[in-house]
Amino acid sequence: MATFFLVIIYLAFISLGLPDSLLGAAWPVMQPDLGAPLETAGLLFMTIAGGTIISSLASRAILTRFGTGNVTFVSVLMTAGSLLGFYFAPSLVWLFICAIPLGLGAGSVDAGLNNYVALHYKAHHMSWLHCFWGVGATLGPIIMAYFMSGQGSWRNGYFTIASIQFALAIILFFTLPLWKKTESKGNAAATEEQEAQEYASHDADSKKVKSIQITGVKLALASFLFYCSAEATIGLWGSSFLVNVKELSAEVSAQVISLFYAGITIGRFISGFITLKVSNKTVIRIGQLIALAGMVLLLLPLQSSTAFVSFTIIGLGMAPIFPSMLHETPARFGKEHSQAIIGYQMAFASAGTTFMPPVFGFLASYLTIGIFPFFIVAIVAAMILVSEKLNRFLMKKDNFLQTNNPISTEN
Repeated sequence: MATFFLVIIYLAFISLGLPDSLLGAAWPVMQPDLGAPLETAGLLFMTIAGGTIISSLASRAILTRFGTGNVTFVSVLMTAGSLLGFYFAPSLVWLFICAIPLGLGAGSVDAGLNNYVALHYKAHHMSWLHCFWGVGATLGPIIMAYFMSGQGSWRNGYFTIASIQFALAIILFFTLPLWKKTESKGNAAATEEQEAQEYASHDADSKKVKSIQITGVKLALASFLFYCSAEATIGLWGSSFLVNVKELSAEVSAQVISLFYAGITIGRFISGFITLKVSNKTVIRIGQLIALAGMVLLLLPLQSSTAFVSFTIIGLGMAPIFPSMLHETPARFGKEHSQAIIGYQMAFASAGTTFMPPVFGFLASYLTIGIFPFFIVAIVAAMILVSEKLNRFLMKKDNFLQTNNPISTEN
């Protein structure tokens, strides 16, 4: 039963990933079709992410009131309807209207499912969970590229993804009794007692303060902001960079971006096994360095074909960072506050998604889209600096707790 329930959660994450990469892959064709300025894609992305921020911040109250199963079902249904709205949209204004529920549908379910897995499953399950998000994010550009190359129609790409979302919503609807049964029992993992002991010192240290006030939380939030800033900017503007600077066709560029998401997907599948032997902190560091190497490769004046390699390497490097940071949340700040903090992390992740791609869009429209790799390198460097500062702080905090709360050996 627990395995089947985990499969349902994985399917829900496929639905979360499917819409995330569509806009960037389709924009080189959508822009002239709609007669929109280049930076409009950033504004649409901002609208979507703004809805995600709102629902993420409200996630704790929403999930407590309605339950994770109901929220997941309604959220997938909202995203399906929004994508169908993109297909029918007669003008740019309607795209902005449909972007609102598309964003709202993602926030609460993202926070709820991430917290559930962080509390009740091991680190490899978190990596595999986000691997399935990558499956959805990889399929999106592939499907869009198929319709743009065969029919030149981005609308049919959105219609196809909407249909898949509706199918997933139907599956979730018929599994609602399973969600309710599992939630009523708490579906605690077999290792819950061991994890409770591991988190006890953190809970005792943090339960008397508000979640946002716990020392170190703000650094963690900044890490999520920078990570998602990089991922979203690559997803939205990578295709336009390849078309305008590397002189690849829109169809080929969409395929390259799908390799970026394929790298994330494959990397998360592999990192799930690595986390069985290696700590989350080490996996995060390795991923950051690999991603940075891929970005440096993109900076070099090499043939356009190297874009296939560099975007794949970047995806592989970024793969374990997000799920590993999420899984560390209860251990870093206590199980007592994990749901609220993960909600904040989702909100800051969405803030990075909201603001950085539009910022790049405006810079590119006034300068040149050729600044794309430099912009991404700067964001990733900032993420590494903040992440290492948080690691140093947590190490000092753990040493302090061990010094002042030694394990008694008298009994």
